[in-house]
Amino acid sequence: MAIQRTQPDDTVSDDERAWWKEAVVYQVYPRSFNDSDGDGVGDLQGLVDRLDYVASLGVDVIWLNPVYDSPQEDNGYDISDYQAIYEEFGTMEDWETLLEEVHDRDMKLIMDLVVNHTSRDHEWFVESRQGNPEYEEYYIWREGDGDDLPNNWESFFGGSAWEYDEEREAYYLHLYDTSQPDLDWSNEDVRQDVFDTIEWWLEKGIDGFRMDVINLLSKVDGLPDGDPDSEWVGSEHFIDGPEMTEYLAAMDEQVLSNYDIMTVGEMPQLTVEEAREYADADGPLDMAFHFQHTKLDYDGDERWAVGEWDLTELKEIIGRWQNGLQDEGWNALYWENHDQPRVVSRYGDPVNYRRESAKLLGTFMLTLCGTPYIYQGQELGMTNAPWESMDQMRDVDAINHARELIESAGHESYEDVQDVVAYRSRDNARTPMQWDDAENAGFTDGDPWIQVNPNHDEVNVEAAEADDDSVLNYYRDLVDLRERKDVLVYGAYDDLLPDHESVYAYTRTMTENGDTEQVLVVLNFFDERPTVELPVEYDEATLLLSNYDRADDAPDTVSLAPYEARIYRLD
Repeated sequence: MAIQRTQPDDTVSDDERAWWKEAVVYQVYPRSFNDSDGDGVGDLQGLVDRLDYVASLGVDVIWLNPVYDSPQEDNGYDISDYQAIYEEFGTMEDWETLLEEVHDRDMKLIMDLVVNHTSRDHEWFVESRQGNPEYEEYYIWREGDGDDLPNNWESFFGGSAWEYDEEREAYYLHLYDTSQPDLDWSNEDVRQDVFDTIEWWLEKGIDGFRMDVINLLSKVDGLPDGDPDSEWVGSEHFIDGPEMTEYLAAMDEQVLSNYDIMTVGEMPQLTVEEAREYADADGPLDMAFHFQHTKLDYDGDERWAVGEWDLTELKEIIGRWQNGLQDEGWNALYWENHDQPRVVSRYGDPVNYRRESAKLLGTFMLTLCGTPYIYQGQELGMTNAPWESMDQMRDVDAINHARELIESAGHESYEDVQDVVAYRSRDNARTPMQWDDAENAGFTDGDPWIQVNPNHDEVNVEAAEADDDSVLNYYRDLVDLRERKDVLVYGAYDDLLPDHESVYAYTRTMTENGDTEQVLVVLNFFDERPTVELPVEYDEATLLLSNYDRADDAPDTVSLAPYEARIYRLD
C-alpha cells in the first residue's frame, strides 16, 4: 500500500490543471545557440535551423532570451527599442518565421520582458536626459554636482547604483550596469507605455513572458540609505517595494489576463510567502524564479567567494518551496540559465562523473512539482569553461567584480582572483552550444563572439545522438516520463530522509477520481556508495528509470553507486 502522508492533500481536481503546469521549457540564449551566417554570433535563423533538435527533446515551450534592438552592453538586457530586432540576430521577418515554425511543431514561444530598466540609447532616456517634459520623469533622477552620491545604494554589477550624467547635470539610478538606467514606475505614463509594449507582442502571437527582475519595479520614496552590511546594499528599499503588487495587478488586469499565456517572474530575494502573493491562483503571475538553491555554494552571503555546500540545506530549501506552494502557487524549477554557471561544475563532478552527475541533477529537476526549465546545453551535461584571462571574458558583471576583487584585496592581477571569477562568471553559461567536435563546435563558420569550451570534442550533440547512454538521451527519457506521469507534475512531495547527508529520497503522490499513484525518487548526490533503508510500504515496485543499468529490484533497502538516480513506481 502507499505510505501514509502527513504533507498537504495530494488530491488533484480538473480546475487545478493548466497547460503551463504540464509543460517543459527549453531556454535559448540566441547569441550562443547557432550562427547561420558566419559572423560568429548566433541568430534567429540559426535557431530556426535547429528547431527539429529542440522539438526532439519533447519540450513544449521555448523561452527566448532578448532579441530586441540593443547596444549589447549587457548582452541584450539593455534594450534600446522594444519593438525592433537587433540586426545581428536578424529581422522582424526572421522572428515571425521563428514564431510560425515553433507553432508548427506544436511548441510555444515566450519572450523575455525587461522593463525595470532600458538602455541609455532608448529614445525615452535620450529625451529624458535632454529634459523633454514628456519624458523628463521616465527615469529616477536626483540633482547633484557629480561629487556627492544621492545615497549608498549599490549596483548588482558592482560599485554605486548612481551615475552622473553631464548632459542633464544629475544622477540617474542604475541597479545593474551604468548602461541600464532604471525606469520610474511611479510615473503612470511609464506604466502605460510598458503595458502597450506587452500587448503589442501578445498581439503578434507569443505565448507569454519571462519577466526580468520584475520585483524591483517599486522603489521606496525618498531613496534612504541602505544597510551597508546587507548582501545588496539598498535592496530593502528597492526589492518588493510598496507599490509592487499594485503594479503587477494592473499589468495583469489591463493586459495579461486577456490572453491564454504563461508568465514567470524572476524575483531576487523572493520568499515562499511573497511567491504565494505574486503567483497563487489569483495572482498576477503564474510562477516565479527564486534563487535560494543557487546560493548554496556561496561562502556565507558572499557571492564572489566559493564555499562548501550541504545536501541537507538543499533539502530544507526545496522542501520549503515544494510544500509551501503545494496548495497555493506554483514552482518554477531550474538549475541553469544564462546567469548561472553550469550545474555539473557546481553540484556535480565534471571530471570523474560528469555523465552520471548530469543525469542525476536532471532527474532531480524533472521529478519535482513545478514547471521545469532546461537551459541550452544542460541536456548535454555541458560544463564551465576555463577562463585564462579577462580578455576572454564578455560578462560585464564578472569583469567588474574581478576588478573590484583585485583592488579591494590588494591583488596584483587576474591570476590572483581567477579561481573564483572563472567559477562564478555568467560567461560559463554563454559559451557556444556544442553541436559537434569541429573547431568551433559546429556553432559558427566564423570567429565566435566568445570562446568555445575546449571539451566540445567529446561533449557535443553529434556524439550524444550516437550514444544510447548519453546525457542527451537520458534527458529525453526524463521529459517523456514526466509527460506520461501526471504524478510527476501534480503529485504532493514528501522528503523521506531529510537528515541524510548524501542521499535525497522523496515520493510524489497524487489522487484523482479515487485512484492514487505514487512515485519514489532516490538520488545519491556524491561519489560515495551508501546503503539506505527507505520508509516506504508497497505491494509491488517497478523501476521506471535509472542512470545506471539496474534490475527491477525492491526499493526498501537501496545500495547506490556514485551519483546514482532511480525512479520507481510504487503499487
